Amino acid sequence: MLKNFDNRLNAEVIQVLRAMGHGDTLVIADTNFPSASIATATTTGKLLRMENLTTAEAAQAVLSVLPLDTFVPDHAARMEIVGAPDEIPPVQAEVQAEIDRAEGQPRPMVSIERFAFYEEAKKAYAVIQTGERRFYGCFIFRKGVIPPEAL
Repeated sequence: MLKNFDNRLNAEVIQVLRAMGHGDTLVIADTNFPSASIATATTTGKLLRMENLTTAEAAQAVLSVLPLDTFVPDHAARMEIVGAPDEIPPVQAEVQAEIDRAEGQPRPMVSIERFAFYEEAKKAYAVIQTGERRFYGCFIFRKGVIPPEAL
C-alpha cells in the first residue's frame, strides 16, 4: 500500500502511466473491446487489466495521477455509437463527469467512429481492460504535462 495513492491502480498500470510521455495515449476499454489483440499493436505490446472496475471507476483512478493534455482538443475521446454518433450513453456521461472533475472544468471528449477508434487504439501507448459490461465504454486519454511549481 502507498499513502495518498488510489489503491485501484495496480503495479502494472502505475508503471505504464509513469512511463508515458506528453502526447502518449491510453485506452481504457470495456470487456467487449478487442483489448488483447489491440494491445499487441501498442507501444507496451501487453494488455493491462483493471477488471474489477467500471470504466468510470478506472478513469477516476487513472485521472488521479494522469494529467490530460491541455494543448489539444482531443485530450479525451469516446467511441461513437454505431448509427447514433451524437448519442451519449450513461457509461460515457459518467466518464465525462470524471474528466470534468479531474480537470476542474467541463472539457468535452471528442468522438471517434467505431472502426476508426480501433485504429487509433492500436497507436496507443497501452490498453487497460476494465470489467465494464455496458456497451461503448471505450475511451482514449492523451497524457499532458505537469507544470513546474511557482518559485
